[in-house]
Amino acid sequence: MADPVFIAVAVLTVGAAIIALEARELIYGAVALAVSMLGIAGFFLLLDAPFVAVFQIAVYVGAVAVLIIFTVMLVRTQALFTTKEDKKRKGAGIALMLIIMASFGALLLASGLNGQFGSFGDSATVDFTEIGELMLTYYAPALILMGLTLAGAVIAALALARREDVEQQHERAD
Repeated sequence: MADPVFIAVAVLTVGAAIIALEARELIYGAVALAVSMLGIAGFFLLLDAPFVAVFQIAVYVGAVAVLIIFTVMLVRTQALFTTKEDKKRKGAGIALMLIIMASFGALLLASGLNGQFGSFGDSATVDFTEIGELMLTYYAPALILMGLTLAGAVIAALALARREDVEQQHERAD
């Protein structure tokens, strides 16, 4: 029988990925992509790789997904803030949040995790200093390329937002 935590993480990851692909609004797709990446970090935790899980959260959720969300918000500012929330949607959102938090809490309690995500004996030790040195020496070109790509995405988003703003000003003048 499969582990219930694995099934929950798999359903969360695959479900969020499907929502990211099928969402009509870009902001919902970006948030679903971030949740899917969190699910991948959950897989790393289940594989007893907490360093890779934290790196997954820091790089992909903390940088890439947030950059995508900021880019969408920069380009489509008026479409995001024109809708008004009603009490039914707010109540449904709060209820959904409580259900999700309760189910995650129940899964965590049922999983038996006690804060130890791996057992490192004398034969297998993790040297985080060596990992950091590798990231700054051997993998430095990849990190620089990633940084330039992210900077290019921000510059492109600002250029698109500026062009859209100029087009709106020309339409108002006409």
